Amino acid sequence: MSSAFEYWPAPPPWGWSVDDLDHLPCEGPNGEPDFFRHVELIDGALVFMAPQQRFHQRLIQEFTKRLDDQAPGYLAAVHRMDVKLGPRTRPCPDLMVIDAEAAADNARTFYESREVHLVVEIVSPESVERDRKLKPLRYAEAGIPHFWRVEESDGRPVVYVYERDPATGVYTPTGIHHGHLAVQVPFPFEVDLDQLVK
Repeated sequence: MSSAFEYWPAPPPWGWSVDDLDHLPCEGPNGEPDFFRHVELIDGALVFMAPQQRFHQRLIQEFTKRLDDQAPGYLAAVHRMDVKLGPRTRPCPDLMVIDAEAAADNARTFYESREVHLVVEIVSPESVERDRKLKPLRYAEAGIPHFWRVEESDGRPVVYVYERDPATGVYTPTGIHHGHLAVQVPFPFEVDLDQLVK
């Protein structure tokens, strides 16, 4: 255990760092199994993620498959992998499109923001504030060019598409997609959204 865990359950005085996540134990401090299995680091604070609903899980699986199938050879879609945004921020997006060369390295536990072309977050009830406000801000600050937010409406996915404006460094909305998603960036991609959850 690293010295940061000597302060558990309080954070260390200097806050958690991205490197601490690679040293998390398998069990919790009282022997709880998989205690640290679903944890992110946001601005130096550990964020424990709630269990996924089936809707959420299906979208992750189907979106990842469709993106990977349609991506050009130099890109690959991955899911539930961390991205390092700075020394104190390492979220675990639902899925990303990254450099294929980075995806081929099976020893990786996270990717650098410069390797990421698209981040997709699927909003769950416990993550609304993070996925709508905090995470997009951090992804844009790190220079990730594309961000999609997926929300549920009457049991169907709605995709909010954003592109980073290089002049301002913030995301600009480029479309809200119901039923069907078709975009040209970061590569030509098209999908029937309603089929993703059937």
